[in-house]
Amino acid sequence: MAVSTPTLTLTLTAVPIANRIGQSLSIRLSSQRLFSSKAERMEQPPWLRNLLADVHPPPKLYAWTTSNLPQDTDSEKSNSSPRKPLQPAHVESCSDPERRRRIYILGIGNLGILFATSLAKLPDRPPITLVVHREELLRSWAAHPGLEIIRGSTTEKLADFNVEWWTDQKPTTGTATEVAQGSVIPTLLVTTKASVALPQVDRIRRYLGATSTVAFAQNGICKLWPPYGAVYTSSRFPPGAHPNFFACVTTHGVTSDGRFRSEHASVADVKAGPVLLNPSAEEDEDAAGIPAYLPTLLARAPGLHGKSVPTDDLWILQLEKLAVNCVVNPLTAVLRCKNGALFERPDGAVMQLIDKLLLEASAVFRQLIQSPSTDAILGKERREEGSSSSSSRSNSDEVVIDRDILLDRFSYPQLKRMVLEVGHKVRQNTSSMLQDVRAGKPTEIRDVNGWLLDTAAMLGRQADVRHHRTLVALVESRTIVDEESILDHFPSLRPSSADGPQAGSR
Repeated sequence: MAVSTPTLTLTLTAVPIANRIGQSLSIRLSSQRLFSSKAERMEQPPWLRNLLADVHPPPKLYAWTTSNLPQDTDSEKSNSSPRKPLQPAHVESCSDPERRRRIYILGIGNLGILFATSLAKLPDRPPITLVVHREELLRSWAAHPGLEIIRGSTTEKLADFNVEWWTDQKPTTGTATEVAQGSVIPTLLVTTKASVALPQVDRIRRYLGATSTVAFAQNGICKLWPPYGAVYTSSRFPPGAHPNFFACVTTHGVTSDGRFRSEHASVADVKAGPVLLNPSAEEDEDAAGIPAYLPTLLARAPGLHGKSVPTDDLWILQLEKLAVNCVVNPLTAVLRCKNGALFERPDGAVMQLIDKLLLEASAVFRQLIQSPSTDAILGKERREEGSSSSSSRSNSDEVVIDRDILLDRFSYPQLKRMVLEVGHKVRQNTSSMLQDVRAGKPTEIRDVNGWLLDTAAMLGRQADVRHHRTLVALVESRTIVDEESILDHFPSLRPSSADGPQAGSR
């Protein structure tokens, strides 16, 4: 994604990344504690209420491999294709260096395939376990193992992965092995859809601890940013035992070409950075360097064009990507068109609706930037307390986020310029939301436009988000519209409408 202000990137070695991660941790601990108590008093969003309402302990889960699948069923006997050799359960001791290097990738859709195939091509590649969410997918892998990634006229197939299905159902065939051999998952990359990402992580929290790294790679905004991250971790993990949470902003275009097969339609980049770190990542000698491990690998992985960024840059990049996604994804889903079709008529009803959506999004972003809830990200408290504090960055590494600059960066004219630029670059692509609609799958609308609705409610300033609310309803009802019928759903676009831009959003 094109951005108007250069982001700080890290030298692609473990030590500088670890240093920056340590600084990112130390300057935010007091802010996280402060906003944890504040967030507990404010109205919680539905996703957080639903998670906290589940008071059951996390379940014991078994890691099924293909060796746990029952054999010689009637369906297999009638299948003329020979079954591939079964994958044995991998057994690693808790002290095995390979266990610490292992990366689990949860969700084998388009992004999961992109990350897995890129990491697998590293010269000193880590062991990789792909985690599927249904037994059917494990059976599919047993019959046809391998991930395929298409780039232009070239198709690559890689099959050197462990594959598991995590379930509370104990297998009756083969060896029953608990997830991570009953130990702590060292590194988990979550590439599921946004709506199930945190619930899936919450389900496996029995196997996560202070030395775990969990990185989210979805559309939308990571749910663990202030003010809610500290509330979630303090409620779902023992004191001091929550993982190190990261997020990835991925701008590659990847489309599905069948099960375990994706096309890398447009090459862009990946930015990864910390969202919520555990203090013991700094203090525990056994945990030294662990949070820096995954960002370092993503930065080196061929084809990802990965970079590590500090927390504040990551937050800004997620907001900017959401500004694009909240326009392109839902509009292509309801119009059933490729990305470029949205911008073909500069004076048409679709472009007028884009203007309304960006005006509303800009108003929410700008209110959020000025909210005390972002002090833990942008560093306002640190500046007020003085730079002599031990929790401050050194003068040579000081990064001060000027909120006035951010207010301009998220103004309506700047957002529209960015959306038009990105829209032109990805004009031939099919959005992920349209792919989901066509496949009859749930969409990420509640984690994209729905995030704007929730944030407007959290800010409590009665921001006008009526066009986003209508668009959410259209996507969820699978309504198909065209240039003419848009006016029926968005009457403010009619020439007689007196509905103008919201004050203060330009």
